[in-house]
Amino acid sequence: MRRDELLDAAEELLCDQGSAALTLAAVADRAGVSKGGLLYHFSSKEALIKGMVERLIGEFDDLLAAQPHDTYTKRYLGATLAAVRSGRLRRWAVVTGASGNLFLLAPLRDAMARWHCEGLSDEPDPVASQIVRLACEGLWDVASHDPGLHTESELVALEARLLALL
Repeated sequence: MRRDELLDAAEELLCDQGSAALTLAAVADRAGVSKGGLLYHFSSKEALIKGMVERLIGEFDDLLAAQPHDTYTKRYLGATLAAVRSGRLRRWAVVTGASGNLFLLAPLRDAMARWHCEGLSDEPDPVASQIVRLACEGLWDVASHDPGLHTESELVALEARLLALL
């Protein structure tokens, strides 16, 4: 059983049954492995949650790196829209909500600080760049609660307007 498959099982369990159902035994059962097999990769529930948070951060960093734009903020906007279009934002909400422990969310706080500060001094208009990044956070938050709220044409219009600010 690979680490990612265990993380997938934990995320599915969270999405289907909520944070109260997230136990090592339930994750092992969902993944079809023994509890010992799970413990080989994750020594505790906290380690499992930390693994899920770190994977989410890594996935967004990969989306960011894949964007072809010429500034960090444009890449951040592109990555945010790619994440919204993927329809997988709910997992961010359930994973971060499951933690209940600020220590486990420290990597996410660090990533957010990095995402919101990186490259600002290189931007043509740092204030406009901050506004666009904060707008991305709002879009992300709304889409995580109601993934179908915005149509593709609305997302295209939002992207064009935010790019115009830059």
